[in-house]
Order: sequence, then structure tokens, then C-alpha cells
Amino acid sequence: MLAQRLIERKRDGGRLEPGEWRALTLAYTAGHVPDYQMAAFLMACFIRGLDREETAALTEAMLGSGDRLTLADLGVPRVDKHSTGGVGDKVSLVLAPLIASLGVAVPMMSGRGLGHTGGTLDKLESIPGFRTSLTLTEAKGQLSAIGCALIGQTTEIAPADRKLYALRDATSTVESIPLIASSIMSKKLAEDLTGLVVDIKRGSGSFLPQLERDLELAESMIRLGADHGCPVVALVTAMDRPLGRACGNALEVEEAIHTLKGEGPPDLLELTYALGVEMLLIAGIVESADDARRRMEKAIGTGKAAEHFQKIIEAQGGNPGVVDDPAVLPQADECELFNAPRRGFVARVEPRTVGRGIIALGGGRMKLDDRVDPSVGFVITARPGDWVEQGEPLATIFARDRTGVETGRQALRQAVVISDEADPPLPLVSHRVSNAGVELVPGL
Repeated sequence: MLAQRLIERKRDGGRLEPGEWRALTLAYTAGHVPDYQMAAFLMACFIRGLDREETAALTEAMLGSGDRLTLADLGVPRVDKHSTGGVGDKVSLVLAPLIASLGVAVPMMSGRGLGHTGGTLDKLESIPGFRTSLTLTEAKGQLSAIGCALIGQTTEIAPADRKLYALRDATSTVESIPLIASSIMSKKLAEDLTGLVVDIKRGSGSFLPQLERDLELAESMIRLGADHGCPVVALVTAMDRPLGRACGNALEVEEAIHTLKGEGPPDLLELTYALGVEMLLIAGIVESADDARRRMEKAIGTGKAAEHFQKIIEAQGGNPGVVDDPAVLPQADECELFNAPRRGFVARVEPRTVGRGIIALGGGRMKLDDRVDPSVGFVITARPGDWVEQGEPLATIFARDRTGVETGRQALRQAVVISDEADPPLPLVSHRVSNAGVELVPGL
């Protein structure tokens, strides 16, 4: 009866008290509330919304449904980065070892690809032997030893969120700002962080394309962090085109390795530095953004960041030789260029279409239990605003067979739009959001 009463109340625009959120969440996690009732409740939440106190109560209920890391005895700042997801977004693979090499502990909990977006765990698992399923004890030991652990959400952390997210995905209730904020923060707060930096994507390839909703999400997460003594800073960044050039799991790992050596695409390197500056500032180990930038550039220039990635890979059972020889990664059987069908400006490189193309190639998933081919994908060298001639190579298709090559070609025909003119793309980083408010970011 508890669930039915709460469904009715939320359906009619009412609100739940903290104790009711806790009781409903724990009852669902324990299997006492069936999926069909919780699905109805989530839809009521999606339509009616949650107020600030309800969002905080749901976050607390999910956080309290499982165990937490206890990391204060590490004696160093503990900072994570979260991205709301996009196509070609391999920043975590570069940022985590880079920041850990500078003396900040990075307990980075990531997810798998779902829908048109890629997932950090799938990318990492394209490295032969790499293990993302660490227990909390193993993660803490690795953080103590090398300052970084790249893991998935364990059964120990926020099991209520794990179960609710799967149901939200199946019931089209993902794009709710209170549900998104509480889901993310319940996991991040369980990491015992001293700070969190959030990369909120905007544009056609993001889950929340409208800027005002991006800012609302940022402000909600900042409030939730403040309630738990965890400062949060958010950057609003572009996802109206893929990030970097590589799109696909093993291809993105290779590009991340090149970036750790200072040889990656300029947009990927700049976004890594922008987020890294915020991580180092929130950790309190640098005096200014310029100081943070210099330290990161030095870590990449000297090879220190790449060496730290090798340590992480080895600690998690992977082949560290991949950093010196990316050919160790899974390789596609077929590889073919995609050429410009006409001359003109590249008006768009549509990330959703690219992401769906990777799924069609076998490199992504529509359901959590879908198998993924890590070798397939695209390397897209064309950027919005570029002038191209007919027949000029715009991308490379990586597929497992000739049918896959044609599938990739069809996807790129739709994704890469060439026109007589092109509007400027979104700025790489447009806004910075903190407790102090919203600031425009110049020049990126």
C-alpha cells in the first residue's frame, strides 16, 4: 500500500517527506515494490518534478542504500570528474592519470555506453586484461598505492541507484534533472570526495541540449554537494560535434594515449586542461589556473602522465605495453576512407548519428547486456567550418567486415553535412558554474 499511496500523491502534484523517500527506496531495492509500481512512480516524478528537498532526500536515500569508500586516511585531496556523456568523449582516460600524477587521489567511478553515447568502462575494457570490477577494498588499496582507480559502480555502492537507473532507461524517464542529479551525486558522494568537477554537455549530441536545462542541472548538483561538504564546479561544454577525432572504444583509447603524450587533437587536449585546472584548484594544491596549466603541461611533456596511465593499467590487470604500442589494442578487420561527396563547408558533424553508426557497427549497446566489439568505429578528421573539396578524405571507417564498411558509410553520409555555408560551432567551453554563480568562459 505504501507505493500506491506515494504514486497517487506524486501523480497529483504532491510531495514526499524524507522518511517516505527512504522507505520507498529501500523497499524497492529489497524487492518489496515491483518494477511496474516503481515505473509508474518514476513517470509521475518525471512529469511532476521534485523540489529541492525531495531531490536531496532521494539522493540521501540512494546513498544510504549501500556502502561508501572511506578515504580520509589517504592524507591527500580526493577529486573526481563526471561527464554527462557524449560521442568521442575520452577525457577521463587522459584526465585521471594526469591529475593523479600530480598528487591528487582520483577515485573515478564511470559507466558503460548506452544509447548513442560511449562509456568509459567499455573503452578501458578494450585494453587486454583490464579489470574495472574492483571491490571497494581493492579500490582503496589501489588509491593508496598509486592515487587512482578507474572502476564501475559496484554492487556495494548505491544499489538503489543502480536498480532505479536501469528502470529509468527502460521507461524513458532518464531526462529528468532531479533524477539525473540525485543519481550522479549518490554515487559521487559515496566516493568520500573532497571535490567534484562536472562536465555538462550541451548541443545536439547531449542528453540535455538546452543551455537553461544544463545550467539547472549544474546548480542542482552544486547544491547537493554543498549539503554534504563536497564542493562542486561544473563546466558546460560543446557536444554539437564529436570530441576529438576517434569515435569507438579501442580507437578512443589510442587517441587518449596520444593525448597523454601531447600528440592528441587540440580540442581534446584543451578540454582536458580546462577540467584539470578545476580539479587542481578544487583540490587546493595550486595557487592559480596558470599554475595548474603549467603543471599539467609539464606532466605530459615529461611523460609522467603517460607513465601513470601504465601504472593504472598494470594495477587493474591490463597490458601496460599498450601505452608504448597501441597496436596491442583490438584491430578492425576492415578499414576504408570516407570521402567528401561534394565541395563546400562542413556544416555539421552530427554526434547522435555518429554514435548510432557505431552501435550499428557493433561498437555500442542499446541494452546493458549487449555485447560490444571494441575495434569498430570512426576516425573523423573533418571539423565543422572546414572547407573541403570533392573526393577529399573526411573520415576513416573501421569495421569487422565489408557489410560493416557500408553500414559505416551510410551513417557518415547522414552525419557529415556539407553545405555552401556553415554556422560557427558552439564554444568548446561556454560556462563555468560554481557556488558563486554562472560565469561565461571567454576564448574556448
